[in-house]
Amino acid sequence: MKKVLLALCILIGLANVATAQNPVTASEVKVVNKNAPKFQFMDKNDTYDFGKVPEGPVAEHVFEFKNTGKQPLIISNCNASCGCTTPEWNKEPILPGKKGKITVRYNTQGRVGPIAKSVYVTSNAALEDGKDRYELYIKGEVVTAPSADAPKN
Repeated sequence: MKKVLLALCILIGLANVATAQNPVTASEVKVVNKNAPKFQFMDKNDTYDFGKVPEGPVAEHVFEFKNTGKQPLIISNCNASCGCTTPEWNKEPILPGKKGKITVRYNTQGRVGPIAKSVYVTSNAALEDGKDRYELYIKGEVVTAPSADAPKN
């Protein structure tokens, strides 16, 4: 009886080792839709550099894109890495061959220093590398605005 139990334990152990070598889960299986919508950004860049901007006004950039896929592109959500950055996007589907835009605003008030923020775009678009969202970036530097009391030359 002990020998049978020992043999059974060894078989179960070997089976577990064999399946652990190449486990495949449902989340790892990706079906590629060749007709899926696709982002093509007009400036060929997912990063916008504001350069040096004065503290106070809202800095804004519009990321324009085209749907180069064969199905309508639907942006379900855009959210930023912090509350000082606000994205606004097309709520209606962008048909194949049509253009859309994502406007990103950065509140510079009280934020002197470097800007490095992300905007996460969730959509039905086909993305490379198995990503589940597209990322846009803004960068730059907020500089202290000249004081109204400062002497003028």
